[in-house]
Amino acid sequence: MGTVDVETEWFLVAKMRAIVETQDPSAKDTDNFTLRRFLRARDLNIEKGSSFFLKYLKWRRKAVPNGFISESEIQNELSQRKVFMQGFDKAGRPIVVCFPAKHDCSKRQIDEHKSFIAYALDKACARMSSGQEKFICIADFKGWTYAHFDIRAYKALLEILQSYYPERLGKALLINVPGIFMKAWKIVYPFIDKNTKEKFIFVDNHKLQETLLENIQDSQLPEIYGGILPLVPIENV
Repeated sequence: MGTVDVETEWFLVAKMRAIVETQDPSAKDTDNFTLRRFLRARDLNIEKGSSFFLKYLKWRRKAVPNGFISESEIQNELSQRKVFMQGFDKAGRPIVVCFPAKHDCSKRQIDEHKSFIAYALDKACARMSSGQEKFICIADFKGWTYAHFDIRAYKALLEILQSYYPERLGKALLINVPGIFMKAWKIVYPFIDKNTKEKFIFVDNHKLQETLLENIQDSQLPEIYGGILPLVPIENV
């Protein structure tokens, strides 16, 4: 995406709004910052951005018909206690901490899993302060084995994140990654779009503390990584 001035960007957003509201009146309920994220995700191409956003509205009506996903709909996923939230990084982005080794492939129901992904992303977005549009993720692969590799679940996560929550992920720090995971990563990698690929950072175990503190003040760091904050299960946020 080339560099454009703020005035030009908002002018493009206004043109995009006129297009999407004509095709889907419910777009009137969407704020300009959301439209801008979809436009940016398509390199400020109004036609592509509009199509991208309209696809999102259609998905949202089907996937989250009540406007939110209740805990009762995702009990199996929540019981695995694999996603937590706590603190903010130095850029003011809320921190999501997930543990892929806690994902139980044998119990996974793909529709419930997709709902859980939307639930978690909605929670992350709800914690963003005014003016903040992104979150940071710490993905802790401690204990991960190839038995935890669930390609359908991983593809679902990438599809929902990239197609329906564009420009929301600020950075993903992958920590305690076992060597065997790289075999799985080669399978998943082609499904990650160009902009998102740049946001995944594999952290060297020997530089774990140093890397975390580069991004997060110790007062905002979860206690399991040497900070002072206890992890909070996502449903309690």
